[in-house]
Amino acid sequence: MAIVYLHKKRKKRLEEGHPWVYRTEIERVEGETEPGRLVAVHRHDGQYLATGYYNPASQLTVRIVSYEPLAELTHDWFADRLRHAKAHRERFLPEARSYRLVYGEADFMPGLIVDKFEDVLVVQLLTLGMETAREAIVSALVEVMQPAGIYERSDVSVRELEGLEQRKGVLYGECPRHIAIRENGLLLEVDIVEGQKTGYFFDQRENRAAIAPLMLGWGKRSGIQTVDKLTDDGTLRRVPVNKSGQEVTFPYWDGATVLECFSHTGSFTLNACQYGAKKVTCLDISEHAVETARRNVELNGFGDRVEFVVADAFDYLREQVRGIEQRQERGQADRRKVDTSVKLEAKGRTWDVVILDPPAFAKSRSAVEGACRGYKDINLHGMKLVNEGGYLVTASCSYHMKPDLFLETIHAAARDAGKTLRLVDFRAAGKDHPRILGVDEGHYLKFAIFEVTTRV
Repeated sequence: MAIVYLHKKRKKRLEEGHPWVYRTEIERVEGETEPGRLVAVHRHDGQYLATGYYNPASQLTVRIVSYEPLAELTHDWFADRLRHAKAHRERFLPEARSYRLVYGEADFMPGLIVDKFEDVLVVQLLTLGMETAREAIVSALVEVMQPAGIYERSDVSVRELEGLEQRKGVLYGECPRHIAIRENGLLLEVDIVEGQKTGYFFDQRENRAAIAPLMLGWGKRSGIQTVDKLTDDGTLRRVPVNKSGQEVTFPYWDGATVLECFSHTGSFTLNACQYGAKKVTCLDISEHAVETARRNVELNGFGDRVEFVVADAFDYLREQVRGIEQRQERGQADRRKVDTSVKLEAKGRTWDVVILDPPAFAKSRSAVEGACRGYKDINLHGMKLVNEGGYLVTASCSYHMKPDLFLETIHAAARDAGKTLRLVDFRAAGKDHPRILGVDEGHYLKFAIFEVTTRV
């Protein structure tokens, strides 16, 4: 086996548990090696550190798979790792039949992603090392998970950085395009062939459930109160009544009005309805995504409480804010000159809860400045559309957007919007997306819930 020797003056990241070796950290390579195969990694003085697979075409030249000598990535090696990954999910998500089974480096299988949708697995082989081990991976998955089918979604551009072509298709068994899964007690239809990434994002499972406390307690704002009413059989029961004293029969009278932007499969919309939302606006720029969300809403019987919008979220938020500002200006006509002949736009809606879960804006370090502008823009306009004392739910899945910078950007938006934000909850990815301490690249998801009030 070839040996990779590291520079003496490099940063000791590998000794601290980071599983990557960059080209700039390598002093020399001794022995014959083949791209995609294993190499031993030694310090400059010859001390063995780890074993990883090698790709000289990549800036990220070695990815560590073992801290003990290892000759080959075999079926048995993958089967052992998969059993550990499966046990972790069964411990922390005991009721779930659908989850992320393998999360790359965090499950000590760098470059491999496996999502479990009921009895079908969807895999991504992102690196040359995993591509070289393709047959061993598939056979180990069959042995450990006994799936009905395995589908590949390696149709991602990151493979091209490894000198690989994008691929997708059936690897084993039968793989229906649409699979119904259950998450947080809800039914969702996942498109494993044309859906984003592997078809669904499991990383927000716990975060979706975290919006539950935001969905109830809004009836009083509409003048609805509960009173004791004598029934025909002489018993008292609590009933909601409006300002006129009439009984309110709508079962979700106490629920929030909710706007979900970048809805994808409508997962936050579904959770909002499950926890009692009165009305949800579900928005995405993709007609395919909105149709998927529509089917999921109907699957769960929430159709009467959800409206769907196909639009660019940035444009939609700005239009609603513009409508509000026009009405505010018209309301000052008695104090200053206002052209009341201008027709008011049919915009300017507000909601009790606004949810923003956009795709990654910063896919590289150089894109961070632009990403900050994007995150500030959507959060600034989003918080302006939150009813007084309501909530902004916002997320970022951009690794390069660090948590502190994310919060600073939202704070800057609040200053410009004249809002005070009170942080209620701050979270990361769920339990099927574990993180190795010291590997900051795994800490990509930021999720926050803010109470929004006007600064006076």
